[in-house]
Amino acid sequence: MDPATLAGIVLAFVAIFTAMILEGGSPGSIFLAAPLVLVFVGTLGAAMAGGMLKDIIGLVDSLKRVMLSKSAVYDSLVDDIVKLAEKARREGLLALEDAMKEVQDPFLKKGLQLAIDGTDSEELAAILEAEVEAKKKADKQAATIFTAMGGYAPTIGIIGTVIGLIHVLENLSEPAKLGELIAGAFVATLWGVLSANVIWLPMGAKMKRLSDIECGQMELVIAGIINIQAGANPRLVAQKLRSLLPPGASKEKEKAA
Repeated sequence: MDPATLAGIVLAFVAIFTAMILEGGSPGSIFLAAPLVLVFVGTLGAAMAGGMLKDIIGLVDSLKRVMLSKSAVYDSLVDDIVKLAEKARREGLLALEDAMKEVQDPFLKKGLQLAIDGTDSEELAAILEAEVEAKKKADKQAATIFTAMGGYAPTIGIIGTVIGLIHVLENLSEPAKLGELIAGAFVATLWGVLSANVIWLPMGAKMKRLSDIECGQMELVIAGIINIQAGANPRLVAQKLRSLLPPGASKEKEKAA
């Protein structure tokens, strides 16, 4: 698992709470039920109003995916494809049917099955590339929901502050309560800005990054299957695939070699 998102959010909250303590405040003072309900539920409602019901239903899965995302597996993926190319070169394409049982990547398994079934290389590429495009669109929509929530949250927080200040004005006859009421009124704005910049916008950025990585791996698989189907030399397959790796991954592979 790549812990970057969860660790980053925790680190941001630690920095915020530490700053409050150093200023003589108490982190517990911002955990007020009314602002929390208004900001988080209100933000969710605004996002729902601006999207489709299926987008909101899929939000839980998107949250899990962002928080529990796996690290990129470029190197192992290239190794697996090269091993399959070696087997196909020695024993023929049909021999991969038994090897598929050990393949973990579902996209690679699907592509291999198409190749074994005798699908034309152009048609095979078109089918798999269409799946990549569909994934990009779905991921873009998931990222858009997070980004939209990051835009709505501060405004919802301001609404909460206005509501709080109205309550303050209703209690002008009780000066002893004004300080506490005013402080409570601004908690909503704090949570609006905080949730947008510490939770929703970073998650939107992470979803886009995940999509780039996962779609890159899928495109790597397509290139590998096309080469396997063509009976290319395994060494040539390895060189072609490694040339498609992102710069960082390529360097790591060179060091490992």
